[in-house]
Amino acid sequence: MSLIALQDGRNLHIEVTGPESGMPLIFHHGTPGSVLRFTGFQQAVHQHGLRLVRYSRAGYGQSSRLPGRSIADVVPDVVAILDHIGAARCLVAGRSGGGPHCLATAALLPERVAGALVIAGFAPCGMADLDFVAGMGELNTELFGLALRGEDDLRPALQDHAKSLGANDSAAIMRGWRTLLPDVDRAVISGEYAADLAAGFAEGLRPGVDGWVDDDLAFVRLWGFAVSDVTVPTFIWHGTEDLFVPYTHGEWLARNVPGATAHLLTGEGHLSLAIGALDMMLAELVEAGQI
Repeated sequence: MSLIALQDGRNLHIEVTGPESGMPLIFHHGTPGSVLRFTGFQQAVHQHGLRLVRYSRAGYGQSSRLPGRSIADVVPDVVAILDHIGAARCLVAGRSGGGPHCLATAALLPERVAGALVIAGFAPCGMADLDFVAGMGELNTELFGLALRGEDDLRPALQDHAKSLGANDSAAIMRGWRTLLPDVDRAVISGEYAADLAAGFAEGLRPGVDGWVDDDLAFVRLWGFAVSDVTVPTFIWHGTEDLFVPYTHGEWLARNVPGATAHLLTGEGHLSLAIGALDMMLAELVEAGQI
């Protein structure tokens, strides 16, 4: 892992693994999250011949905060990463809260992004044909209600919930997420995946909740781009049982991202989706990158 210096004086914590000759896949982690790997995801990316590039978004872990950032503000950071590793082109993927950031890079960097994969990602807030919180579990309904009211209301609630998510304890995560986990998701929080999940949260929240605050506020404000600006091949994956980011978000993205290939799967949840269908997701993305 390494810290790279950005032109605005911030630092960005990144890690690059896999074959040096492979096309980079820049992964936008969920909310909250960090640079730390999901072992199974990393192995699958490498098996598909890709170089995996992970980073902690601004305000998480060792990456400096960018107060008041929009979703689109991630794009200069991605440019800095690509320049740092000497890559002209890349693929991008984002899960959950990383989904909007993935779409931002696809929309605003078409000359450097060959394809985009959105796994259980958010749609924009404030759309006339989407109720942003409908279908969310109790915890996320509460937190996004606070986000709509502003940082002063949101921050104390996130600090409280960070006590369990930042403890590097998968059992504590299960308790904190009890209103967000259908059975299909509860079943996958075990073993290596549970350990990686807990470690990633602990690293991201180690300096506090700034990154989480800034993510949630950015989701409910103007994103700084329109999803209709996306012109690269884009793949939308979402499960019907998702209580973190409701299925209606995936349906909305499928309708509104131009030319998107959508996989809206019955019976899959927020976490299970990214495990069971991972090889199919990556194979489809790699094929787009070869066009």
